[in-house]
Amino acid sequence: MITLKQAAEALNAQVACGEKLMGREVRMACGSDMMSDVLAYAKNKAVLLTGLLNIQVVRTADVSDIAAIVFVRDKHPETEVLLAAQNKDIPVLYTKCTMFEACGRLYALGLRGCTAKDAENR
Repeated sequence: MITLKQAAEALNAQVACGEKLMGREVRMACGSDMMSDVLAYAKNKAVLLTGLLNIQVVRTADVSDIAAIVFVRDKHPETEVLLAAQNKDIPVLYTKCTMFEACGRLYALGLRGCTAKDAENR
């Protein structure tokens, strides 16, 4: 387990909102642009890596108890997305890393993804 601050440092990520929540613990990572996969497989205390910028990302993160959202490929969310995340206490970050690189960096820190078997045991 690592802190969100450690994850942000590994990704050279900028905090768009939720600066006060950077001490939050992160247990795993989920990299996906398909929110149905996030709903099916992501577990609580995960960091969600995505390139999808719409409001559905925040809604999915909220339902899945995601610890934070990281937008990859230097994508910056619109104000509507940031406000929704702030209202749900979900930190939002962005990184210049590709999804592949971001997942690799977090894997190197010890974070793992959720498997179908893990999802069954939630």
